[in-house]
Amino acid sequence: MTYRRKLIEVALPLEAINVASAREKSIRHGHPSTLHLWWARRPLAACRAVLFSSLVDDPDQPGLPQAYLDYLDQMPVPASHKLEWLHISLSEQRRFKLFEFIEKLVLWENTNNPEILRTARELILAATEGHPPPVLDPFCGGGSIPLEAQRLGLEAHGSDLNPVAVLITKALIEIPPKFAGQPPINPESRARMNHHVEWGGATGLAEDVRYYGKWMRDEAEKRIGHLYPKVKLPPEHGGGEATVIAWIWARTVKCPNPACGVIMPLARSFALSMKPGKKTWIEPIVDKSARKISFGIRIGDIPVDPPKISHGVKFRCLACSQVVEDHYIKSEGMNGRMNTQMMAIVAKGSHNRIYLSPNSEHEWVATQSQLNNIPDTSLPERALGFNPQIYGLVKHRDLFTPRQASALATLGDLVIEVRQQLLTDARKADSNRNVNSVETYANAVATYLTFAVDRSADFWSTLSTWSPQPKNELVSHVFTRQVLPITWDFAEANPFSESSGNFEGNLAFILKVIQMSPSNVILGQALQRDAISPIEDISRPLISTDPPYYDNVPYADLSDFFYVWMRRSLASVYPELCSTLLVPKSQELIAEPFRHGSREKAQAFFEDGLGKAFAQMYKAHNPDYPLTVYYAFKQTETDEDDPNLNVSTTASTGWETMLEALLESGFTINGTWPVRTERGARSRGIGSNALASSIVLVCRIRPADARPASRREFLTALKKELPNALKLLQQGNIAPVDLAQASIGPGMAVFSRYAKVIESDGTPIRVRTALQLINQTLDEVLTEQEGEYDTDTRWAISWFDQFGMTEGPYGQAETLATAKNTSVSGLVEAGFLEAKSGKVRLLRRDELDPNWNPRTDKRLTNWEIAQHLIHALDKKGETGAADILAKVGSGGEIARDLAYRLYTTCERKNWSQEAIAYNSLVVSWPEISRLAAEPSRQSTVQGDFGF
Repeated sequence: MTYRRKLIEVALPLEAINVASAREKSIRHGHPSTLHLWWARRPLAACRAVLFSSLVDDPDQPGLPQAYLDYLDQMPVPASHKLEWLHISLSEQRRFKLFEFIEKLVLWENTNNPEILRTARELILAATEGHPPPVLDPFCGGGSIPLEAQRLGLEAHGSDLNPVAVLITKALIEIPPKFAGQPPINPESRARMNHHVEWGGATGLAEDVRYYGKWMRDEAEKRIGHLYPKVKLPPEHGGGEATVIAWIWARTVKCPNPACGVIMPLARSFALSMKPGKKTWIEPIVDKSARKISFGIRIGDIPVDPPKISHGVKFRCLACSQVVEDHYIKSEGMNGRMNTQMMAIVAKGSHNRIYLSPNSEHEWVATQSQLNNIPDTSLPERALGFNPQIYGLVKHRDLFTPRQASALATLGDLVIEVRQQLLTDARKADSNRNVNSVETYANAVATYLTFAVDRSADFWSTLSTWSPQPKNELVSHVFTRQVLPITWDFAEANPFSESSGNFEGNLAFILKVIQMSPSNVILGQALQRDAISPIEDISRPLISTDPPYYDNVPYADLSDFFYVWMRRSLASVYPELCSTLLVPKSQELIAEPFRHGSREKAQAFFEDGLGKAFAQMYKAHNPDYPLTVYYAFKQTETDEDDPNLNVSTTASTGWETMLEALLESGFTINGTWPVRTERGARSRGIGSNALASSIVLVCRIRPADARPASRREFLTALKKELPNALKLLQQGNIAPVDLAQASIGPGMAVFSRYAKVIESDGTPIRVRTALQLINQTLDEVLTEQEGEYDTDTRWAISWFDQFGMTEGPYGQAETLATAKNTSVSGLVEAGFLEAKSGKVRLLRRDELDPNWNPRTDKRLTNWEIAQHLIHALDKKGETGAADILAKVGSGGEIARDLAYRLYTTCERKNWSQEAIAYNSLVVSWPEISRLAAEPSRQSTVQGDFGF
């Protein structure tokens, strides 16, 4: 089968993509993640880059559309490559232009940049000759992939079994473009329409969500505001009344010591504020005679340790010091004897938080809500990442105080009322308006308002905690992780305050997402469908997907937390999606041992289902484009050594399952790109595969007539093809920390092109063995690259492999020097070696000549250039390194390549700090090159030092 190779199958500016992906974690306003929580959501930057590079061709191949090549040739020369521009081929020039464009495309600031998006769409149209394929994500989850497909001007489709995921994706790709440019319906906005207000994009829709959401909030306060009273301030705080931000509670059990019997708090912390000089704590006051503990507020250092003992579920009674074990607490909880006690009140001050002792009035009010039609659904008996059930919290309603449940129920019911009011207002605004269109619009507004209630549930739960950190001092939300564990002390937010977790604040996040939604795009589609069902309604789509990761995230069990409230408001709006009391689980594609009876049965279910899902994708996928699959690289297990290799292996069950399922379904694997959402490559974790948040697998349909191959034939092809692929990865400036994982792609491309690879005994080679052989070959290729370096540098590499920066015997150094055709005295003269007292060692970077000048160095080496570049980067930043690069010219490129080779040694030896140095040089290279090419630096260069 012949096809044009897409850019993603050759090289990517991966570090720029990863930096943009990591930065998204700190972006809140307008990011789709703030519309509605979804677990393990893929970064928009990565999705945008993956889709774009899956559609545009790699320039180094014949038969490309002339319009596409012409467009590339008209693009400006990248500043980071001006130094070498005239010395690289036309195809490399075009590829570097694509790299620079992708680096701009992935920036958050350019999310809706019309010029950048226009260029992206025109490049896609030129590469696809005016016929781009539709895009489908059959595990759409949080909707990132279809949203970015739509942003790039493509027809976007998303499907999922989970109704929460489907509704999130609808809210991102269906609703905003459907009502783009439409003015709002609410009477307040209509009164301003004579003032020539324009409603571009989805701003009119956002305005209605704002108006009716504000009405909901105010109406809810009328109905249940008495449950959230103000608090009287003592004289030291100025007297009067203040709005409560949160009430701090602790779960309690009776001390099992018969001589004590105190109702003991199960608090993990007494901290309220950690501001330096103003630390504030909850002070427990023990009254042994009354067998109770009350609480006050204290400024300064903490008076006592909290009851929670650091490890495990153990608590200390503050009255008698009895240690209470987990089994006792479970028994008390399951028998309905675990209760709660208020420990503090947090109020709004004029400039800061005011912390007050609890009072009987506020404790009494908290119990006075009237509960009607509160969801009575059960938590799973057992589930991955869940434990509230074992402490007696067996219903979803048990995760909320009566007051919290009442607030969520009240607001959920008000969504239904708003929908009816909006229908009335719409008919008043335009009596000729089509009834169906009005109902569709009312359903859209109701969807977003329900999301505001769901966002509130994430803060209004007994699983929410208080954060005492100086920059926060606020209520934290429930899902800080992809699990649902019990909390021992919790913060009950005030829905009607102006602080964290309040309803209006949650609504504001949703408004910003609507306002930032892509406009002037093709209407998207999201529907509920099992991934193993046939894909018959979309013609030849490009498929890009993020399937569940083995047993990492129990999506269905987690999403019930929201679904039980969502269904209350939207059952009549989406009757098919909300037809079940809880989210469908029996078909959910995760390896959940509690659901299937054992780990083995769960694994078999996952593998079978994943294989069936990929089989459907194989039938539907457009063969002109690669299929891309995201996989979270997490579970690992140690395997026995392969007798044919001199290495042991650590393998991932889920990772291998993913690869095996793809190969069995008829796909080949052409690329593996590590996508990080942590900035780990610059600091901690260097050398650990945990750095990769996920791997993007790039796949093609394997020809039906693919033949088998022997192990020897596979290795021969691997050793022939991997060096060129590795060079392309390095040209793309891939970080050394990611090189091993990215190299799996071209290695698996060789392995998976065959129907199977056969051992000498006739058995097929396992994926695990293939991965080992690829890693071994990678080491060999990096070693062979040493031929590019000068003889002194080759000596330094070998010495570094053995001794690092420590001393070694002079005789051994001399023997190695003879073998490398150099001498120890010459190496000392070169300026990077010390030899005395029968010992030899490489000079540390801080020991190198501070007045070193590459123009006058008569024995200039790649080793020196690399070390001086790293030292300058460390001490003076990228500008300091750029000053050196401007002087050494193309010799710097070889020094950068040397960093890859030295990084592998550091990784193997666990020299983390040294590994960081080499990784940082490569990561910073684009900016160093750009600065080096500036005219002010180039004017001082009087020649180019090439080696």
